[in-house]
Amino acid sequence: PPLVATGTTREDQLASLRARAETWEAARSLGTLRDTMVFATGSPEADLMLVGEAPGFEEERRREPFVGKAGQKLDQILKAMGLDRGGVYISNICKFRPAMKGQTTNNRKPTREEMDACLPFVRAEIGIVQPKCIVALGATAAQGLLESSEGVGRLRGSWHTFENIPLRVTYHPSYLLHNDTAKEEKRKVWEDMLTVMEKLGMPVSEKQRGFFGG
Repeated sequence: PPLVATGTTREDQLASLRARAETWEAARSLGTLRDTMVFATGSPEADLMLVGEAPGFEEERRREPFVGKAGQKLDQILKAMGLDRGGVYISNICKFRPAMKGQTTNNRKPTREEMDACLPFVRAEIGIVQPKCIVALGATAAQGLLESSEGVGRLRGSWHTFENIPLRVTYHPSYLLHNDTAKEEKRKVWEDMLTVMEKLGMPVSEKQRGFFGG
C-alpha cells in the first residue's frame, strides 16, 4: 500500500515521511544497509525533482543528499540552468548508504531489493511535492524508477513517465568526475537539462544553448 503522510502543509507531510523513514523496517530488516537515514533536500514546492541512487560517505556524514564532489558538480549544473538546490527537490531512490565489509569512504551501488524497499518513499515524496518534471541521475536511479535494465545511453534522449510525471534520464554527476574525456558526456547532460528547462517553460538563453559548442 502507498505511504500516507500526515500534516496539512507540504513541509509537515515531508517531515512525517522523514520520521517514518528513520525506522523503516523494510529497509532495516535487509541487513545490507547502514544505519544512518539520509532523506532529501530542497523546496517542497519545486517544479523540478532530481533523484539519485543512494547516499555516499559524505552524504551519510552530513545527512544530506549530493553534498560530496558529485553534489558540487550537480550544483554547477543547476547554476548553469539558473537554479540552485534551494529551488529544486533532491532525493535518492535508496535512503541509506549500502553497506560493505570493512567499509571506510568507499561506496557501492544499491541493489534492486534495497531500492525497492525505499521506493515507497520516493513515490510519496513525488505525491507531496508534485514536481512538473523528474530527472533520474544515473543508470541505477533510472533502472530503479523505470524498472528497466537498460543503461543511460539507451534511456536518455527521450521522455519517460513515473507516477504520471515526465521523467528524463541523464548521467550521474559522479560519472562526469571520473571520466577524463568527459566533454562529450557533459554536453549530453547539458542537452538533457536544456530539454528539461524547455519542458518546465524556463527561458533558455543563446549563451546557455551554446555551452560546449552548441
